Amino acid sequence: MPNVLAFAETRAGELRKVALEAVSAGRTLADAEGGEVHALMLGAPGIASKAAQLAAHGADVVLVVEHPALANHSPEVAAATAAARAKEGAYSALVFSASAQGKDLAPRVAAKLGVPMASDVLAFERSASDVTVKHPGYASKVLQTLTLSAKPALLSLRPGAVPPAPNAKAGRVESIAPALDPSQARVVVKELLPGRSGKPDLGEAPVIVSGGRGLRAAENFKLVEELADAFGNAAVGCTRAVADDGWRPQSDQIGQTGRTVSPQLYVAVGISGAIQHLAGMRTAKTIVAINRDKEAPIFKVADYGIVGDALEVVPALTAAVREAKKGH
Repeated sequence: MPNVLAFAETRAGELRKVALEAVSAGRTLADAEGGEVHALMLGAPGIASKAAQLAAHGADVVLVVEHPALANHSPEVAAATAAARAKEGAYSALVFSASAQGKDLAPRVAAKLGVPMASDVLAFERSASDVTVKHPGYASKVLQTLTLSAKPALLSLRPGAVPPAPNAKAGRVESIAPALDPSQARVVVKELLPGRSGKPDLGEAPVIVSGGRGLRAAENFKLVEELADAFGNAAVGCTRAVADDGWRPQSDQIGQTGRTVSPQLYVAVGISGAIQHLAGMRTAKTIVAINRDKEAPIFKVADYGIVGDALEVVPALTAAVREAKKGH
């Protein structure tokens, strides 16, 4: 069947942005063959109230699993349920997010179904029988083209690679039982510790302001924070060197061994552009680089570059952003 199953991530009783991205991607795949999109959503009782958001982004059917033990993500229950539904529905494709949760879940489902998967997908298209995807390789130095011929084709999308697109469908809600009794799960998530309040998650922020050693001292990171605050919808990131030096928490690290992001705007402040860092952010839609060294590798991937001292440039940029926003 040409139908597509999209996994809709939730956290603390709310849909995540990547859930809408997965459904939007599923809509594109399903429309190529005239199929439907079925969105699978797990959570505590009451999570079904979020089905309308999935319908608004292209879900024909919303499959809801509600259980008190699913208030937090349960990897075993989610994997068992997704795999069971995939077999029952005979879907042509399964779409997950390459978020932290998705990176844990999608391989489990692939193993249960005995099919290969493509992870961290940046783009895709459907042919008559296969799904072809673009996937970064060699620390994002190349884009690999992969063809998924197994059924179902299983892929996970890099957060931000597919913008959520309004596409209202019926969104018929069906309540289903979990394929595994949550009380039998061997792994139980007891608590989720939120990051710094008031800041968007790195994986979902449309704007990211990131700092490197070019800031010269931990106390100068306040300049990055102030610029992020001026944008109003920005998250703060950093390089591995900065996280290793203790200037920022490891959760802020962007790169090959940190978070992978694809925001609409990425501002790199005092970041030279080591390949490990570029692997985590080079798919941003627009990249602005600020560095004293005009030969810094970051300028090779930047759309806009400012050669200058970050300690002088960033305050001026912050003031300019605040002034520009006064009229909006």
